[in-house]
Amino acid sequence: MTLTPAQQIQTLIAEKKHILIVCPKYADGDMIGSALALWLWLGKKDKLTDVVISDFTLPSVYRFLKGSHVIKPQLPPLQKFVLTVDVRDCGMETLTYDVKDEKLRIFITPKQGVLSRERVRTAQSDWLYDLVITIGAPDLESLGSVFGDNSELFGKIPVINIDHQTANERFGHINYLDPTATTTAEIIFEFLNSAGGEFIDTDIATALLTAIIAKTHSFKSEATKPRLLTLASKLIELGANRDGIVTALFRTRTVGTLKLWGTTLRHLQHDRTIGLIWSTLTREDFARAGAHETDLADVIDELITNAREANIILLLHEHPNNGAVHGLIVGAKGQPVMELVRAYVPSGHETRASFEIHSKNTLREVEEEVIEHIRATLAPEHLST
Repeated sequence: MTLTPAQQIQTLIAEKKHILIVCPKYADGDMIGSALALWLWLGKKDKLTDVVISDFTLPSVYRFLKGSHVIKPQLPPLQKFVLTVDVRDCGMETLTYDVKDEKLRIFITPKQGVLSRERVRTAQSDWLYDLVITIGAPDLESLGSVFGDNSELFGKIPVINIDHQTANERFGHINYLDPTATTTAEIIFEFLNSAGGEFIDTDIATALLTAIIAKTHSFKSEATKPRLLTLASKLIELGANRDGIVTALFRTRTVGTLKLWGTTLRHLQHDRTIGLIWSTLTREDFARAGAHETDLADVIDELITNAREANIILLLHEHPNNGAVHGLIVGAKGQPVMELVRAYVPSGHETRASFEIHSKNTLREVEEEVIEHIRATLAPEHLST
């Protein structure tokens, strides 16, 4: 009998010892909550597990989730270099080392006789991880530097690909995909429930419900389906703290975030022809507000909730450190947006992407270029009229 993807995953996890969970760069709340729910469940299975998201800074609204502090912005060293010296006949008196001209030198003094180079062997240790699970990644490139700097890892060990996006490239050894789902959290719940629902405790249920509420903007999204409401009800029965989630996600805003929201509204522009709204923020805007780049996720969520006529939302801001202009583009109603900014080599996923433009142009000049590029991509006939 052919095993289902869920059964294949259960079998594979049972065999593994150290598991890596990874999400796309600029992961959204659905991915963060889903990854933490899976991390908590694997902990109950006594599996050593790490969660890594490229260049990740935890948005303050998710700090209440159990385990949120474990998410790392980069991978630890994946292998060790092993130097083996046969001292069987000569023994070892001392071992010292130094670093000179960026070269490591190791000094071994034998107790007797001579230690020749023929006695030295080198090798690489096994990989730190023996299984990778991707959450919400349409392709490996969306994982940012986690994949870009460590592509050999993904070719050497099994990869489980869990996602709901229709554009998923099915890159996993096991692909657990459901394009009819609104959130990745639904697929994670389906798997956890099939693997033994008794392990879904209050913390796991809260993480999954957080993912769903964040993705649907508290069920206000047009993509919300009846089955999602049924699942939310089940998670509440399992102990998910709905009131705490709503308070953390929507009723807790720092003064800096509120000021940044006000500045974003003052700069807001709208192209009704293509359903695009956008705004720009300078370094000075962030400084005056006392806000951080991570606060933009809250700003985007507010725009999605309140600008119901918008199909696409774009924020452009000056990067505080490297002088680049950073763009964040979101499909407000689940529209794919990655292709709209493909020319700028974006990171992210189908409905939420981020990119950087390094040039000597001003923020205003970059804004004009990006907006015209999006217009030409969405409605080329609009430019000729």
